[in-house]
Amino acid sequence: MTESRVHLPLLLLAGFLLTPHVLVRSADSLSAGTGLADITPSPLLPISGGMGPSHPATSSQGKLTARAVVFQSGSTRVAVVSLDLLGFPRVLGDRIRKQIERIPAENIIIASTHTHSAPDCYAFPDGQGGHSGDMKYIDHVCEQTVVAINAALDNLQPASLKIGTDEAQGRIAYNYYAPDLYDRRMSVVQALGSDGKAIATLVNYAIHPEVLGSDEGILSPDLIGPLCDSIEAKVGGMALFVNGAQGGMITADNRRLDEPKAGGSGYWNDSRSWDECLRIGQTMASEALRIVSHAPVQRQPQLKCTAIEVEFPVESDDLWAVVSHSPLNYPHNENRSITAQINFVELGNAQILTIPGEALPNIGFYLKRKMHGEHNLLFGLANDAFGYILTKVDYKSFPRYDYVSRVSLGEMTGEILIEKSLELVGE
Repeated sequence: MTESRVHLPLLLLAGFLLTPHVLVRSADSLSAGTGLADITPSPLLPISGGMGPSHPATSSQGKLTARAVVFQSGSTRVAVVSLDLLGFPRVLGDRIRKQIERIPAENIIIASTHTHSAPDCYAFPDGQGGHSGDMKYIDHVCEQTVVAINAALDNLQPASLKIGTDEAQGRIAYNYYAPDLYDRRMSVVQALGSDGKAIATLVNYAIHPEVLGSDEGILSPDLIGPLCDSIEAKVGGMALFVNGAQGGMITADNRRLDEPKAGGSGYWNDSRSWDECLRIGQTMASEALRIVSHAPVQRQPQLKCTAIEVEFPVESDDLWAVVSHSPLNYPHNENRSITAQINFVELGNAQILTIPGEALPNIGFYLKRKMHGEHNLLFGLANDAFGYILTKVDYKSFPRYDYVSRVSLGEMTGEILIEKSLELVGE
C-alpha cells in the first residue's frame, strides 16, 4: 500500500506530461518567419560609395536583396530587415512602415549592410540642382521591402532560439586608421523550427563591406552575398547580416600584406576581387556557424521591443545640404536638427540596441559594456544612416578624423546617442 502511494504521484505526473494538452505551445511561445526579395536593378545603375559622384556600373556579382525576419511572442511582433545598400534613410523606412499593417511601425527595424557597390538611396544632391538617386529604383526598393516583410509574416512558424557570441577568427576585418582598434566579437541569432532546422540565421558584426568598392564598377552585395549564400548552403533557412559599430574605419581585411604602399605609412595595397569577397564572406559564415553551434536552445525566449525618438543637431553643412535639398524631402526640425528612432530589443538572453548611423568602435565597446544581456548586440545603420558618430573628444581631433568629422551630424552626436541609449537600457 505504501509502495503504491509512493509511485502514484509519479504515475500521475507521467500521464500528465504525456497528455496532448501539455504539448500545446503557450501563447507566449516564440514564432519566427522570413521573407526575401530581389532589389538588384535592371538595367544596372551607377554605384554610390558615399557622398559625391556615383560611378558607372559595368558588371555585377551576386544579387542585392531585401531580407526580413519577424519574431513574435504573444502579442509582440518585431521585424528586422537587412538591405544590401550603402544606407537607407528614415524617410524611406517610414514609407515602408506605413504599408505594413500587422506590426507596429516602431517595431520595424530597417538596416543597411553598407555595401559600397549598390545604387544611391539617399538621392544625394549634386550641388547643381540635381541628385544622384534613381527615384524609380528607390520606389522599387521600398515596394520589395514591403514584400519581404509581409512574406516573413505569412511564414511565421513555431521556433526556438540559439544565440552565441565569440571573437571571430581569421583575417576578416581591421581598423584602417589603427589596425587593432576594432571589435572582434561576432554575435549570431539563429531561429530553429520544430524540426530543429534553421529558419533564420542573423549575423551581427562590425565591418565595411567594401572589398570591391565603388570605383571597380561592379554592382554587388560585396562580401555579404557569399556570407549569406554559404550559411544557407550549410544549414538551410535564410541568412541575413546586420552591421555593428563599424565607423572610422572598420573595414574588410583585404590587404595585400606583401605589398606595402610607398612612403612607409603603414598602409598596404588592397585585393579588390570577387574571390576576396568569397574568402572573407565564407570565413565569416564558418565562424558564425561555429559560434552558434554550441549555444543552448532557448525554448520560450522573451521578446520585448521599445522605441524612442532622439533629436540630433546638424552642424555639418554637407549633411544639412542633403537634408534640405534631396528630393526625398527628409523630415527635419526648424532648429536645424533631425529626429531619429532608437530601438531596444530584448530577445531571449540577448539585448539589442540600434544605432542610426556609423558609430566609431569606442562608442560600440562602451555601449556593449553598459548593456545587461548575456549577449549584447548593436545594430548599426538601423532606422537611419546619417554619417559617422564620434564622441566629442574625437570630433575633429586628428587629421585622420577630418573626413569622418565632416561627414558627421556634429560634435555632440555621439554624446547624445550614448546618453539616450543608456537611459533606454536602464529603463
